[in-house]
Amino acid sequence: MRVLYYKSMKKTNAMRILDSAHISYGTTSYDDDGEHELERGAAESIAAKLGIDPHIVFKTIVMRTEAKELCVFCQSAVHEINLKKARAAAGAREISPVKPDELLALTGYVRGGCSPLGMKRQFRTFVDSKALEYEKIYISAGVRGEQIIIAPGDLVKAAKAEVCDLILEES
Repeated sequence: MRVLYYKSMKKTNAMRILDSAHISYGTTSYDDDGEHELERGAAESIAAKLGIDPHIVFKTIVMRTEAKELCVFCQSAVHEINLKKARAAAGAREISPVKPDELLALTGYVRGGCSPLGMKRQFRTFVDSKALEYEKIYISAGVRGEQIIIAPGDLVKAAKAEVCDLILEES
């Protein structure tokens, strides 16, 4: 695993939260070429650039319930989120992804650089249970092209997240 630690790198909100909680993490970078418009395949692209298993690249999905509550979901980027499971986890009748053009104003992050840590407000957060199968996972550091490498249990602790099953079962 190629892990780079940058002393001169500007800290993101996500990194500051981990630092203040005394949680160990690493960082690594990849060249961002704007491929975040891809619905599927972005995890494979990032994983290939980093030389890692795409199953350990975790994406952050921000969704809105029918009651207008924002909820954050973090799961392996190679899978689609199961909306029925997301609704059940959030206790909502309806749930839908926040539009990309709303993301920055609501969270402080842009699409492709959205971290489950360090948003403008603390939203209820859910991490897929598959994360716990891995020693380390990769999440966005809060900017495109930068990843945080973290133990899943530490992510759950830092995000004050609930662990649940979120992925769409493949047939």
